[in-house]
Amino acid sequence: MAVDERSDGQRLDNFLVRECRGVPRSRLHRVIRDGQVRVNGGRAKSDTRLAIGDTVRIPPLRIDVGAVPARTSDETRARRARGLPVLFEDDFLLVVDKPAGIAVHGGSGVDAGVIEMLRAARPEQRFLELVHRIDRDTSGILMLAKRRQALVGLHAQLRERVAGKEYIAIVAGRLAMRSRTITAPLRRYLTAEGERRVAVDPAEGQPALTRVKGLARASLEFGEFTRVACRIETGRTHQIRVHLAHVGHPVAGDPKYADFGLNRALARAGHGRMFLHAAAMTVRHPASGAILRLAAPVPEAFDALVPPPPSPRSGAPSQ
Repeated sequence: MAVDERSDGQRLDNFLVRECRGVPRSRLHRVIRDGQVRVNGGRAKSDTRLAIGDTVRIPPLRIDVGAVPARTSDETRARRARGLPVLFEDDFLLVVDKPAGIAVHGGSGVDAGVIEMLRAARPEQRFLELVHRIDRDTSGILMLAKRRQALVGLHAQLRERVAGKEYIAIVAGRLAMRSRTITAPLRRYLTAEGERRVAVDPAEGQPALTRVKGLARASLEFGEFTRVACRIETGRTHQIRVHLAHVGHPVAGDPKYADFGLNRALARAGHGRMFLHAAAMTVRHPASGAILRLAAPVPEAFDALVPPPPSPRSGAPSQ
């Protein structure tokens, strides 16, 4: 299969997810590791970036029919896309405020994510690609590129840590009202069920740095919670979630790393989501070079659980 402009610069694993609908992501990673997927005749890794003209050999793969959801019509996808708040748009960028519970792209068990919805709503847009990703249960800023040069330039900013990402989270317990830095190395792995997880691993983990600052606290009958600002200096999978859990303050409602009993109590009390929100992002515009400061309003659900502090200290921690 030849790589065209749509897939130029895309990771190999994400390319396969799109081309092999119904095949679990864990199986795709397995065949890549086993060397069954070849790029230009050679072995490749999951994070190999594809280029126009590359040839990808995909082995025969069995599709789990039960894992393939009924296909959503383009009309329905377009209608859902029109419900996404647009934070910024010009000829190069489209930035939306993604609600919690919506995946950024389709995959195993997910028929359509934000990217598929937006492409259905904008059939005239020849190029539209995700610049970065946020977890399905995380809300907030999601940036897409409308031109190849914008995608390449923004990817470079993310790699070189030029772009700044700031989050608001609510965590379990009493986290100190001061700034702290978490530097625990992180390693990705798959569970026996094929689900992706991340763990702190000083020996084999990749470097990761998260700056955290406590903002406000609130007490419920089943526990105390702290509202925090987080700034990430690296972009590892599940980084904020794993770092906060590692220091004993998991993100409230986190389905993978938090206390499940506490999550159930939160849901019964009307707080049924994961409390992590991509609140702000600073980048250089890929065409003009001007500093672009993007912000997504913190959802009301956060204020209902832990109200923000009354002072201007509610910003993200300084570097």
